[in-house]
Amino acid sequence: MPQSAWNAKRERQYEHIEESAKKQGRSAKRAKEIAARTVNKERARSGETKGRASRTSTRDMSSGRRGGLRSGTKRPKGRTKEQLYNEAKRKNVPGRSSMTKAQLQRAVDARK
Repeated sequence: MPQSAWNAKRERQYEHIEESAKKQGRSAKRAKEIAARTVNKERARSGETKGRASRTSTRDMSSGRRGGLRSGTKRPKGRTKEQLYNEAKRKNVPGRSSMTKAQLQRAVDARK
C-alpha cells in the first residue's frame, strides 16, 4: 500500500489499475504512477482528502468515465462537451441541450 491514508477499497482499486496498466505494456514505474494518481484523484472527488484538492480533481470528468481520453495522446486536446455546452449557453445557442459534441462545436464556432 503506497499511502497509509488509503482504505481497503482504494488499495484494491490501486492494484487493479496498476495491473491493467502493466497489461497495456507500461513499465512498472509508470503503472504505479498512473494507479497512485488515479486513486488520489478519486479520493479528492469523494472528499476523502484533508487538504485542498485542485479544481481538476474535483470538477473534471471522473477518470473511470474518461477512460484515458485526454492522457498521453498526440492528438490536439479539444474542449469537452461540457465546456462546449457552457459556452453555447453563454452565447444563447438555441437547441443546445439536445446537441451532440460535434454539433455544439459547430454552433459555438459559428457564433464567434
